[in-house]
Amino acid sequence: MRVPFLDLAAQLETTRPQVERAIRDVVDSGHYIGGPAVEAFEHAMAERLGVANAIGVSSGTDALLITLTGLGIGPGDVVITTPYSFFATVGAILRVGARPAFVDIDPRTYTLDPAALDGWFERKVGLRDQVRVILPIHLFGQCADMALILRTASVHGAAVVEDAAQALGARCPGAAPGTPPSDAVAIASCLSFYPTKNLGAMGDAGLVATDSATLARSLRRLRNHGVDASYRHSIVGGNFRLDALQAAILLAKLPYLDGWLEQRRARAAYYDEHLSVDGVELPAAAWGREHHAYHQYVIRVPERRDELRAHLAGQQIETMVYYPVPLHLQPCVAALGYRAGDFPVSEAAAARTLALPIYPELTVAMQDRVIEAIASFYSGSA
Repeated sequence: MRVPFLDLAAQLETTRPQVERAIRDVVDSGHYIGGPAVEAFEHAMAERLGVANAIGVSSGTDALLITLTGLGIGPGDVVITTPYSFFATVGAILRVGARPAFVDIDPRTYTLDPAALDGWFERKVGLRDQVRVILPIHLFGQCADMALILRTASVHGAAVVEDAAQALGARCPGAAPGTPPSDAVAIASCLSFYPTKNLGAMGDAGLVATDSATLARSLRRLRNHGVDASYRHSIVGGNFRLDALQAAILLAKLPYLDGWLEQRRARAAYYDEHLSVDGVELPAAAWGREHHAYHQYVIRVPERRDELRAHLAGQQIETMVYYPVPLHLQPCVAALGYRAGDFPVSEAAAARTLALPIYPELTVAMQDRVIEAIASFYSGSA
């Protein structure tokens, strides 16, 4: 039995009639850029997330880029984030001309470590006044400790922008169901609807959620070349618009999201209960499983991670490594002067973690195959 890492075809069978109807409606409408489909999706997301404004954009990457631009971040500014994430986070910082400053992660959650963040401000006295934004990443579907991060940001006068690309459906302690990852406490939350996400488009799509009317006005102009209603360009924007087709597809799939999240949590619970191998660390649910969106189920293995992955592949079990090269060691940021050993927790995560299949259509039989294959590898019976 083959166990795919993700099976989007199986998901499509669940939603095909609604998705195809949504596509036909857009095709028939003639509104392919903006229009009713985008407006309806933005309204639905604002309502779901409990924010005043939801601005659809062309991708999760562009959600980060346009938000930093809208906040006026640029040369001379410092943006703090972690080195353990997808490249889009640091890429957006570099593209606006700001300087990324890395802080290590919590070893249990893989998100920004609040103690390490405080330590950075204690050590980097000369850079404190340049920090304009703290950019925590809600990795693998779990929120960072926003209460402590926001406290530090407030002390130092920095805005907080959440990279919530993997966290739709996640919540921090005390947040009500349906609220954005940190209960709308940050200036903006940036989401991705890349096809593999918990709510995925059929192409690139993203969104910025914010309660700031000023920022929302700026973002709506920036996503359309900075133009206002009279065709005046007082700012330089870009083409960051959300396609109507993608908005319609996402709106058609949105009613399924809560069910999919519960199925992901159920799959995670099954792994948690049955995957018992000496030395294999299961992912922590720091705020409780009901607050975790389980975009990924990432284990930490005692040793021979790459050999384990090859063993699983030989049994037609697909896995992924997130992220094999931490951001501070990427060639294009070498000028920042970071070296191996600077962020040991992130580097250990890059070397020893493995993402297992987790998605609503994953069957118990498939999970049993994964569990048995991992157990046999470390027992020496493989």
